[in-house]
Amino acid sequence: MPIESYPDQLEPENQDAVIWRFINMRKFRDLMTTAELYFCRADLFLDEREGLPPEEYLATFGLNPYDVNDRRELLNHIGSDAQFREGFYVNCWYLFREETSQMWEDYGSEGVAITSRYQLLKSALNALSDRAYIGLVRYGARHLIGKRVNLFRYITTKRIKYAHEQEVRAFLWIMDPHAGINRHYDENNRVHPVPLTPPADYVSKGERRKVDLQSLLTGIVASPWTSSNTLSEINQLAKAKGYAVPVEPSALTRYREVLSSSPRV
Repeated sequence: MPIESYPDQLEPENQDAVIWRFINMRKFRDLMTTAELYFCRADLFLDEREGLPPEEYLATFGLNPYDVNDRRELLNHIGSDAQFREGFYVNCWYLFREETSQMWEDYGSEGVAITSRYQLLKSALNALSDRAYIGLVRYGARHLIGKRVNLFRYITTKRIKYAHEQEVRAFLWIMDPHAGINRHYDENNRVHPVPLTPPADYVSKGERRKVDLQSLLTGIVASPWTSSNTLSEINQLAKAKGYAVPVEPSALTRYREVLSSSPRV
């Protein structure tokens, strides 16, 4: 199914822009073994505001949080969105500008960064049978002011505190008709900003999609903290599957002693 566009979609000016995906060794082994990209359900990310309207945007709704009826309407809006986001499955990449120790620490401390280009990832998504999307994440709420409520705007917006991630977001929209809604109401009909129960067990927590890794990957970069044994394993994993992909140490490796003495996240 051809990749789809969405409201206010933002893409790099250069479709050949370099992108990196930081992953730990467990995820790298899995990728090399299965040749599958993993898409995590949006409500399962560490950021509890993932896929929800920013608080600054909610303030423009004209609802008074101290008015009982307005407060109920506001909570109902947030609680409903918190359930609808369960239909989005996300695969995150970094729009490469420079290597930073923070990105390694947060997402690939002793793992790798697989590298590609925006257009290559877009082509991989285009080959899927899903409703697939790709674009840059926007940060903050300014771009939402005056705009109509839209789930795609929410799923591609994050708080300013995450702006350093410069995320390229690939995602699938898979609405489970049996997932259940109105789980943000309790037995007394009080409304809450989040579902009070998780979706049913049969609702997938993550989706895997087979891709042509040889066409997608342009390189593999080992973490600055990678040991010589792990570096050997990385090379062996790539070669064992026949991938002609260069494996290189991080450019920050030379500063490993300085990085090691810095606080680790």
